[in-house]
Amino acid sequence: MTPKVFIDGEVGTTGLQIRERLVGRTDLQLISIDPDKRKDPVARAEMLNSADAVILCLPDEASREAVGLVTNPDTVVIDASTAYRTDPDWAFGFPELDKAQRAKVAASKRISNPGCYSTGAIALTRPLVSAGILPPELPLSFNAVSGYTGGGKAMIAEFEDETAANFTRVPYRIYAMGLSHKHVPEIQKHGGLLTRPIFTPAVGRYAQGMLVELPLHLATLNEGRSLGEIQAAYAAHYKDEQFVEAASLDECKGLTTLDPEGLNGTNRLKLFVFGSDNSGQARLVALLDNLGKGASGAAVQNLNLALGLEEAAGL
Repeated sequence: MTPKVFIDGEVGTTGLQIRERLVGRTDLQLISIDPDKRKDPVARAEMLNSADAVILCLPDEASREAVGLVTNPDTVVIDASTAYRTDPDWAFGFPELDKAQRAKVAASKRISNPGCYSTGAIALTRPLVSAGILPPELPLSFNAVSGYTGGGKAMIAEFEDETAANFTRVPYRIYAMGLSHKHVPEIQKHGGLLTRPIFTPAVGRYAQGMLVELPLHLATLNEGRSLGEIQAAYAAHYKDEQFVEAASLDECKGLTTLDPEGLNGTNRLKLFVFGSDNSGQARLVALLDNLGKGASGAAVQNLNLALGLEEAAGL
């Protein structure tokens, strides 16, 4: 029987992107609620429990409410909010996290989709911690810039309003100055870090695409104090992965800049190792689409795994 999939919150940015990736597929059936009944708890509960898989594209509290309505033990729930990303009872939806994570996602009925920034940050740190190169207690600082679509409808309207006398004319702006960004707890937990990292995000005046950077002094690392050893750890960790890859050192040396929009429209994530062994400094960078591997693409990948479908279907 063809599995039925319900997107709760399909009119939002992430929901629309997920729907676009699923429409036209013959290996699953998309079902939708009557727009007039979106806020009717009885109608929503019926829809949630009639689906084989539900993707929640809602704010945290609304996601928790929706999960509370699911009583069908066979319904798979994939939540795109931050509500369950550090919950031990939920599988963290980054299949490339380690060797065991893909199987955990495939076997779980509760999957928490990673945040866009945290996907890049975790992809940079977890392999180095696992390889014994990066001390888990080392204080780290991540810098990142994302397209404005990551901020939802309000930010999209702000940046696309050419007449508004606000921030739309600046190339980018920083935010989360209190250093309490909602992605930090999941970066620390799933990145394998013992010390809460500093995270300094910015939003650019372009629609989508993301760069997440981790600067390091090589002398602060355990083993593998060269750029080559860091790159080798990435290459080994993501060997044979179809969506995450490590650029070679030769490719990195040939680059003079990196475009945050370089992987837009894909579910790919690419890691780069820049810097200098002579100076003893590294600049590690993750490139991804904040609406792709950072949101809708990841949700579809997790959906495919949970339903036993081809992992790359729709991607």
